[in-house]
Amino acid sequence: MTERTRIELGRREDLGADCARCFGLCCVALAFARSADFPFDKPAGDPCENLDERDACRVHADLRPRGFTGCTVFDCFGAGQKVSQQTFAGRSWRDDPGTRDAMFAIFPIVRRLHELLWYLEQAISLVRDAGDPAPLLSRFDRVSALSREQPDLLAGLDVDAEYDAARPLLLQASEDARRGILGETRDRGVRRRLGPGRDLAGAALTGADLRGLSLRGSLLIAADLSGARLSHCDLLGVDLRNANLAGADLAGAIYLTQMQVSSARGDHLTVLSQGFVRPAHWSAGEQNRP
Repeated sequence: MTERTRIELGRREDLGADCARCFGLCCVALAFARSADFPFDKPAGDPCENLDERDACRVHADLRPRGFTGCTVFDCFGAGQKVSQQTFAGRSWRDDPGTRDAMFAIFPIVRRLHELLWYLEQAISLVRDAGDPAPLLSRFDRVSALSREQPDLLAGLDVDAEYDAARPLLLQASEDARRGILGETRDRGVRRRLGPGRDLAGAALTGADLRGLSLRGSLLIAADLSGARLSHCDLLGVDLRNANLAGADLAGAIYLTQMQVSSARGDHLTVLSQGFVRPAHWSAGEQNRP
């Protein structure tokens, strides 16, 4: 299977998908419904018809043309290889039917824990040079330890409670990092529309200077952000599906994930921070396609 991004975090975790060390869990454990992202329905626990006996995708090179856009966007944050190689010690769901149901139930839980680890790692980076990273480090180590627990404990874990405990730390780190940074977009009408939790679907924000703003939890589906400046802009949970990022500067965007990047449209002028992969469809003539 084609290699995907691996974000190496050294002393603590690897939060990037390594499909070669996974038993195709995202292609089996998860359900998907016929939609713009998938061409047919697939129940959770049923292998995708495109998954071969080596846990590789038969149509990996042609996923988008065949209607599997959702597959090209999904990122397990490294949970696939952890569940495959650590939680279940290299036992495949194919070879050990007794672990099948448990493995499929645990995978989404570990994925959510790894996503939280991703956000915590970003927050640690934000406060490393200014502020006290100790609470974030402590929270990271707790979540990391939970992600390595045995299946029985993971199955009963309240993941929502872990997110609730981490949320104030993430928000504070963002606020500290954005303090004193303000973009040059002075149009009051534009600025009134911007903020956490806003519906900005289809918004025209071409060339907008959004530095230092928080758009946390906002809908920016199909928004035009071409040429926008998003350094130190809080993008936690922002829906960027089909947003136009052509020529936008996302270097230093806060809490940006590869899934958000992959769900959007960009071009060779889009600036990304180190560690992100420029999606293949950006260079396939789709960057300005509605």
